[in-house]
Amino acid sequence: MEKNFKELFNLNGKIAIVTGARRGMGRTHAIALSDAGAKVVVSDISQEDCQSVVEDIKERGGEAVAVKCDISKKEEVESMIKETKNAFGGIDILVNNAGIINFNDFLEITEEDWQKVIDINLKGYFLCTQAAAKEMKERGGGVVVNIGSVAMGQMGIGFPNTAPYVSSKGGVAGMTEALAIDLAPHNIRINTIAPGMIETPMIDPVKEDKEGTAAMINRFPLKRIGRPEEISSVVLFLASDASSYMTGAVINVDGGWLAT
Repeated sequence: MEKNFKELFNLNGKIAIVTGARRGMGRTHAIALSDAGAKVVVSDISQEDCQSVVEDIKERGGEAVAVKCDISKKEEVESMIKETKNAFGGIDILVNNAGIINFNDFLEITEEDWQKVIDINLKGYFLCTQAAAKEMKERGGGVVVNIGSVAMGQMGIGFPNTAPYVSSKGGVAGMTEALAIDLAPHNIRINTIAPGMIETPMIDPVKEDKEGTAAMINRFPLKRIGRPEEISSVVLFLASDASSYMTGAVINVDGGWLAT
C-alpha cells in the first residue's frame, strides 16, 4: 500500500541534532525540524546563542535544548551525544551544519589557518557522524544530512582565496559517498546538500565587494541570493521518509549557478 504523503514528511517523535545552529542556516534548520515535529538539540560554540534559538523554538510550540559543542574536539562531541540521549533518549537525525570560511591569499595562508578550517569543516563532520551513527545503529537506523557547498571542487567554478574551505567541502562530498556504503547495513542514510550563495553572515565578506557580488548574482539564472529556508526545506526532505531511497547523494541548491 502506498504511504500517505503527509506522513512521509512527518518527523513527530524523531530526535535531531543540528550543529552550528546558533545563527544563519543552522538556526533555520533547527526551527524547520522542530516545526516538522522533531525534538531538537541546538548545538554550537555559544551556549547563550543556542539558548536563544531554543527559546524561539519553544515559542513556536516545539521542544528543544541547547548544547555547547566545539565539533573539532572529540570529547565535546561525545558529550553532546550523551546530553542528547539524556534529554531525549536517543538520536535519529544529525545535521552537520557547523562550518567556517577564511578568505586569504593562498600564498599567505598559514598552517594554522588551514588546520582550523579542516578541523571544523571536515574532521568535525567525521567526529559527529561517527558518534551519532553508533547511537543510530542501536536504534535501528537514522539519517545524516551534511551541509556542503557548490564550492567543493570539480564543479567547473573556481573560488579564489578559499583553498582550505573548498578542500574541506570536497572532502565532505567524498566522505558522504564512502559512508553511504559503510552505514547502509545499519539502515543509516547520509546525503549532502551543496548550497550556492545563501543570505547568511558567512557571505558578509563577499558582499563587501558590491560590484563583484552584483556580477556574480547576474550569472545566477534566478538572479538572486538564496534564503536559508530554501536550504532547510531540502534538509527536511532528506531527514524524512520522503527520501527513503536516497543515500550517498549530493544535491545542489544554487539558483541554477552550476547550470550556467
